[in-house]
Amino acid sequence: MKHGPDIARIAALIGDPARANILTALMSGKALTASELAAEAGVSAQTASSHLARLTDGGLVTEARQGRHKYFTLASEEVAQVLETLMGFAAGQGHLRTRTGPKDAALREARVCYNHLAGSKGIQLFDSLLARDFMVLTDDQPKLTEPGEAFVQTLGIDLAPLMNSRAPVCRTCLDWSARRSHLAGSLGRALLKRFEMMSWAYRVKDSRAVRFSGDGVRRFNQAFPITPDFRG
Repeated sequence: MKHGPDIARIAALIGDPARANILTALMSGKALTASELAAEAGVSAQTASSHLARLTDGGLVTEARQGRHKYFTLASEEVAQVLETLMGFAAGQGHLRTRTGPKDAALREARVCYNHLAGSKGIQLFDSLLARDFMVLTDDQPKLTEPGEAFVQTLGIDLAPLMNSRAPVCRTCLDWSARRSHLAGSLGRALLKRFEMMSWAYRVKDSRAVRFSGDGVRRFNQAFPITPDFRG
C-alpha cells in the first residue's frame, strides 16, 4: 500500500471537463449559483449540482446559503493557486482551447486571479516592486522591504491589518498566460481593491477580465514603472 497524499483523487476532481469549467469560472473570486455554473460548464442544472457536491466533498469548493439561493466559491486561495499553476503548465505544453476570441487578449492583459491582479499588468506590478527594491525574494517568496512598506502606504494601503493577519502578506502566483510570477497574498488582494476604489480599473461583467481606464493606465504606469535595466 502506498503512503502519502492522494493526488489522484484531487486530479480526478479537476480533470473532468465540466468540473474544470466550473472551477475556472470561480477563479473570478465571485460567489456564483449552481445555475450560473451550469451555464459556464455547459451542463444541466442537475448535472452541475452533482459536480458541485463532489467538488465540495473534495475540499475544492465551499457553499453558502443566502435566502433561497446557494452560492459557491473556491474553498481557498490555495485552491486558486493550484488552478493557476495547472493553467500555466497546460499553456506551456500547448494545451490551449481551440476557440479564441476578443476576451483572450483582455484576459492576458489584466484579469482577476481569485482575488488579485494577474496578466501583463499583474506581472508589471510584481516586476516593478522587485526592480526598485520595494520587495525582495527570500526562498523564492516575496517580502516587502521598509521602502516597499512606505510605498504601498502612499497608495492608501493600511498594512497593519495585513501584517497582523495569519495569511501571508505576499505570495508568488505563477501566471498561466506568461508563465511568470505575479503578486498574490493579502497585499495582492488589497492592491486590486484599491485600484478599483480609485477608479483605475474595473471588472468586466461576466468575465475575469479587468479593464483599466485611460487615466488608470497612466497612473498605474507611474506607480509601477519598469526600469530599463531590469531583466526579471
